[in-house]
Amino acid sequence: MEVSLRAPVPLETLLTVAPGEDGELRLLNGEALVADAAPAEPFADDVPEPVGAGAAHDATHRYRGDTDGPFSRCFVCGLARTDGFHVHPGAVAGRELVASPWTPPAWAADDDGAVRPEFVWAALDCPATFAAAQIGVLARLRVRIHAPVEAGREHMVVGWPLGEDGRKQHAGSALFTAGGELLAAARALLVVPRT
Repeated sequence: MEVSLRAPVPLETLLTVAPGEDGELRLLNGEALVADAAPAEPFADDVPEPVGAGAAHDATHRYRGDTDGPFSRCFVCGLARTDGFHVHPGAVAGRELVASPWTPPAWAADDDGAVRPEFVWAALDCPATFAAAQIGVLARLRVRIHAPVEAGREHMVVGWPLGEDGRKQHAGSALFTAGGELLAAARALLVVPRT
């Protein structure tokens, strides 16, 4: 599945999900298109080797976000939030990627203890954002979930750059168990805002 953001998503606003063509779903604010989701061609799981817990914890000390920056209130990586996911991806020493530990909270899981897909998608967003050569805003995210993500257990999320084309930044991200099993992977398109 691939989701493309077409406009900023308004908070505390009732949005409508409407069917589109060829299995597409559209997220609407009134008649304005906010996002669309569509089936997507699978991508290769050419992910880097997993990062151990020690390296992931160490990497968070190099997280580029701050408590008063553009991502400070982000639900996933925001340092100004106490109720978020606390994913703070920073550079891994000696490797061209960022990493962070992540322990999904119980409230993010279904009745079987598996983290709901929308929260897996969220956790894969910020590592891709901070892995890109230039930090941009998410325009498109494609995700493959391979296995359930267990709430209450520590996992490792990583992100790595995949290239750039002007203001367009391409990056990958992946979610692993603490033992190195790949649970989910993503490909992101980010756009660097005009200055």
